[in-house]
Amino acid sequence: MQTLAEPNDFRFRDGSLWNLHNLGQSGGVPDADIDGPEAWDVRSSASDVVVAVIDTGVRYTHEDVAGNMWRNPGEIPGNGRDDDNNGYVDDVFGINAIRHDGDPADDHGHGTHVAGIIGAVGNNEVGVAGVVWKVQIMACKFITAQAEGALSDAITCIDYARQHGAKVINASWGLPEFNSQALRDAIESARQAGIIFAAAAGNSGRDNEDPANAIY
Repeated sequence: MQTLAEPNDFRFRDGSLWNLHNLGQSGGVPDADIDGPEAWDVRSSASDVVVAVIDTGVRYTHEDVAGNMWRNPGEIPGNGRDDDNNGYVDDVFGINAIRHDGDPADDHGHGTHVAGIIGAVGNNEVGVAGVVWKVQIMACKFITAQAEGALSDAITCIDYARQHGAKVINASWGLPEFNSQALRDAIESARQAGIIFAAAAGNSGRDNEDPANAIY
């Protein structure tokens, strides 16, 4: 028997993060979680892994996210130049595909929320703990403050992530119907590059295993 690694972040300590460690708090089912402490006892850091959050952007100044933001090694911050000649000026943390610039600041909140679930700095006595405590979050914005985004901009973000070393792409968005060959091709290109593409299962409450709800 041994103790399990647990972070000192106060939202973990007060039981709010039941998805990571469920003891039945708030009337939940004990152990209905992802076994966070058991996993962290094996590994809690993936500081060499770049995870692209393709979403509404990320508030890269957030106190619980800033320390885990990806930094573009080919870009000199704030000099107003496209140092790595990739078509984006000062894309230090990622891109804004809507405006075609290098500032993926979040004006909605969803992308920052997702980034925190994935990789909020753990064991820093601040806020929450991510599934992984140390990681590199690349912010790729294609969804507006009104929670809408163009497929072409999503594809731009996927291609950017692939070209800049992402090992995982998180896509917490979708459509009722999926019929875009261009998006299929972009995801396939990412797969061929060895990238894990993690997509949301949907928040509609539909049974995804029911053939009547299948999306082709």
